[in-house]
Amino acid sequence: MKILLVEDTRTVAMVMSARLTSFGFDVVVAENGKIAVDKFTQEAPDLVLMDIEMPVMNGFEATNRIRAFEATQKWAWTPILFLTASDTAQNLVTAIEAGGDDFLAKAIPEQVLHAKMKAMSRIAQLRQRLSIANRRLEEQANQDGLTGLCNRRSMDMRVDIGWSDAESRGRSFGLLMLDVDNFKKYNDHYGHLAGDDCLRAVAKAIDQSVQDAVAGGFAADAFSARYGGEEFAVVIPNATAAAVEGIALSIVDAIHKLGIAHENNATWGVVTISVGGAYIQRVSGPVNEVFRAADAALYRAKEAGRNRFELATPAAA
Repeated sequence: MKILLVEDTRTVAMVMSARLTSFGFDVVVAENGKIAVDKFTQEAPDLVLMDIEMPVMNGFEATNRIRAFEATQKWAWTPILFLTASDTAQNLVTAIEAGGDDFLAKAIPEQVLHAKMKAMSRIAQLRQRLSIANRRLEEQANQDGLTGLCNRRSMDMRVDIGWSDAESRGRSFGLLMLDVDNFKKYNDHYGHLAGDDCLRAVAKAIDQSVQDAVAGGFAADAFSARYGGEEFAVVIPNATAAAVEGIALSIVDAIHKLGIAHENNATWGVVTISVGGAYIQRVSGPVNEVFRAADAALYRAKEAGRNRFELATPAAA
């Protein structure tokens, strides 16, 4: 367990720190409330022992700021115990209102302190398990179970946020709609298990192309999603038209190079993908227009022979 000890009196801090360290805990010391807030955000402690009266910033104000910071984080709550030599009723009320959880006397006997810390350590372990469980649940809620990409629900939420941000800042927005060519024929010929394997391989190749663009700095906020069935989407906010086209062509090439046999995909003989794209240099209007434009471009890509990319015309975009 990592403990943030906030105490301005050096001798008290040294004694308390030594006692806690002897119990096997990792102790980080802050000399006042302002430093404590900074160290809390940097160190992510499991427990805070907070003195009340300190220069620069007292313990109540520091606790208020820590709770305000935690309110911006997911699954965040850290026990805060106030260190005090005077456990008056007014101090207790103020401590609870500031976001504290309990009092701890500075002159607490060794055995009692050890017992209290054992209890806090159990709470820290439970918090960690709960945080891991919550993260897993969130991942399951936002990820497509077959491919591991963003699912449709998660994509819609992120698109709305990205579109609103682009509209308010006057930025660009790109979208790719992708469809595995003749996938129904693939399923009918090779079976649904092979179809699932195919979709996983295609999704991995799509996402790798997107991640390469992100790593290269061409499309920092781009992400890929499974739109439904054999359809995928790549959302590319705040990027150039060249970046949108580059990602699309990279994906078409990557899927073809997978070399997944597809006897019923005329001309090519392997699994291929068709991509329709839309790019808006300065966002305005409803977000569904960009989906319509990309979908129309996807239809043209299929009509033109598949295994290709088509960009929406400027008027459509």
